[in-house]
Amino acid sequence: MNLSRGKTYFKTAGVTASALLFSLNAYAAHPNLVITNDDVQQMRQAISTNSESKFATAFELLKTQVDEQIALPITVPVPKDGGGGYTHERHKKNYQLMYNAGVIYQLSKDEKYANYVRDMLLAYAELYPTLDVHPKRKVKSQNPGKLFWQSLNEAMWLVYTIQAYDLIHNSLSAKNIKTIEDDLLRPISLFMSEGQPSTFNKVHNHGTWATAGVGMAGYVLDEPEWVEKSLFDLKKSGKGGFVKQLEMLFSPQGYYNEGPYYQRFALLPFVTFAKAIENNEPEREIFQYRDGILLKAIDTTIQLSYNGLFFPINDAIKSKGIDTIELVQGVTAAYGLTNDAGYLDIAKKQDQIILSGDGLKVAQALDKNMQKPYKFKSVAFGDGNDGKQGALVVMRSDVGGDQALLFKPAAQGLGHGHFDKLTWQFYDKGNEIVSDYGAARFLNVEAKYGGRYLPENETYAKHTVAHNTVVVDETTHFNANVEVGNNNYPTLNYFETNKYGTVSSGEISTAYKGVNLERTLALVNLPELDSTITVDIFNVDATKAHKFDLPLHYKGQLIDTSFKLAGNTQQLSALGDKNGYQHLWLKAQATPKEGLAKVTWLNDNGRFYTQTSLVKGDESFLFTQIGANDPHFNLRNENGFIRRVNKAKQHKFISILEPHGEYNPSKEYTLEANSRVTSLKYTEQGSLLLVEVDIKNNTYLVAINKSDTVTKNTFTYQNKAFTLNGRLGVYMMKNNQE
Repeated sequence: MNLSRGKTYFKTAGVTASALLFSLNAYAAHPNLVITNDDVQQMRQAISTNSESKFATAFELLKTQVDEQIALPITVPVPKDGGGGYTHERHKKNYQLMYNAGVIYQLSKDEKYANYVRDMLLAYAELYPTLDVHPKRKVKSQNPGKLFWQSLNEAMWLVYTIQAYDLIHNSLSAKNIKTIEDDLLRPISLFMSEGQPSTFNKVHNHGTWATAGVGMAGYVLDEPEWVEKSLFDLKKSGKGGFVKQLEMLFSPQGYYNEGPYYQRFALLPFVTFAKAIENNEPEREIFQYRDGILLKAIDTTIQLSYNGLFFPINDAIKSKGIDTIELVQGVTAAYGLTNDAGYLDIAKKQDQIILSGDGLKVAQALDKNMQKPYKFKSVAFGDGNDGKQGALVVMRSDVGGDQALLFKPAAQGLGHGHFDKLTWQFYDKGNEIVSDYGAARFLNVEAKYGGRYLPENETYAKHTVAHNTVVVDETTHFNANVEVGNNNYPTLNYFETNKYGTVSSGEISTAYKGVNLERTLALVNLPELDSTITVDIFNVDATKAHKFDLPLHYKGQLIDTSFKLAGNTQQLSALGDKNGYQHLWLKAQATPKEGLAKVTWLNDNGRFYTQTSLVKGDESFLFTQIGANDPHFNLRNENGFIRRVNKAKQHKFISILEPHGEYNPSKEYTLEANSRVTSLKYTEQGSLLLVEVDIKNNTYLVAINKSDTVTKNTFTYQNKAFTLNGRLGVYMMKNNQE
């Protein structure tokens, strides 16, 4: 047993923290990771004291599920399948079952659960030494595992399995301990670290899972060097490892560089390993590191959701939401650390109780109805480890319903990022209205390309035309080069939220050579109409003439346009031949006359939406549907339209999005199916952007101050004087009641 722990330093913002001298005592007795002996005693008492409590109910539910599964024969198959295949799913279910059975053993003290985990671990200890790297390793460039086709899944297996072993350790004979550790846990830990140095040292979610698994194995197997290497990389240089991941992957506000979908995914190893560190070496103060970055990350993950689902930017699967186990674990830990009753509100919505010490605190608080409403806010989440690499902007309003607008002047997001600078999405009444494709993938559906990312993820979903932002000359931002994208990011010009709504602006001049893209978006409250509008001003400025395309992808059925369409009803062709355009059918087109160009659609939420664009007669509208050059039907057949300007050096795309009306097929009535906007005007006065809109006989003036510094601003419009304090002001110029 190595008792010499030495000294370790944490560094933050270039300042070296106090040296932390480790105790010369061995790591705490088993269990010593997320669940401790003290936790076990309290949980057992809670179960025996009140059988009707949420915690006891959760225990009985999990026990019943585990009982059903351990009644079946243990199956540890030779690996052969990729993601979603039988052997992949079997090994995945095995590690989850071992962990759950270990928890039930600790709480019930019934040896049959420990024996089941023991027997499965022994089966793995017999299999693992016989394995070469996974036979499906050639289908991906990522490092392979042995049990799984990629080392990421191997690391996930270790994160769960080392906890299961920790939970049953004290029930094992010395012989079984030696076999399981020497033939399974030590080899897989060394394979995941020294055998996969590029992954283990990588500042990426794959590296997080690997360092968490190996680091926790270090605590359980009493290998302090493993812990040090997990924290600071294999050479303990601090250039990689868990601490570097905490420094580099989160902004100071807790936003994860790859986006909310991967923030959710990475949260579990971050929180789990941190709890293990806290329980074994509280002197490290891991939850205080970087001003409590892990707690901020948990809260930010919640904020980056709408109607229970995460905003689907980058390589996201749209079905993931706040009830995923990763965020359940995160919310549980957050409440355990803070006693913030807002987290109980989220925990109640998640409707899952974790059987841990923190889970007991959550359950007991919910039994007492201690939850308070969690407040979703309008926030600009700075991107990059310094928070200055653009931002992911969330605008929210409850005027006329629960609405959210996501604006993305954010960084690339590493390999999972999409080439979609300054794109946006819009949500209303629980539904996606202006949509983002997300990932082209059928996760874990083996029959569909092995459950992996489809080829169309590279040929369509990542390309700029798949998003709601400007495309120049039908080429993708940064020419679809991830490395270039990661080295360039937009500037967040400003963000402000006030009683009038929320406004934000971002720009980038490196997405295309010689082209500056600047977008201003405002979610504007109109309480007199119990409604909002979204103001969108996209300015494109180039040094030479180009073709500018501005797509808008919408969810719903096209209802009407204010201009005549020339539909392609006999034969369809693709809009282009590369950069995502090859996957878009051109369904119809038009060139609206100068004035207002309206497109109205009906969403599944029973509400109508109209985008009203201010055009000068030089914009073509191209109506598209995804699905061209897709022989295997991998893509969803979603609709959109593209505003196109040819041979222009400068152009302003100006529009507003207006929710209106109601369609009720059950009660057979329709209200306000037509747009209520009758006029839209745009002018500029110095640093002021002025949008006048007539809507339902009301005339509003929306004023946006884009100056570098915000001061009280007095201006005149149509012979009337106005005062603007801040970035956004909304003024009633005419009211239908007058």
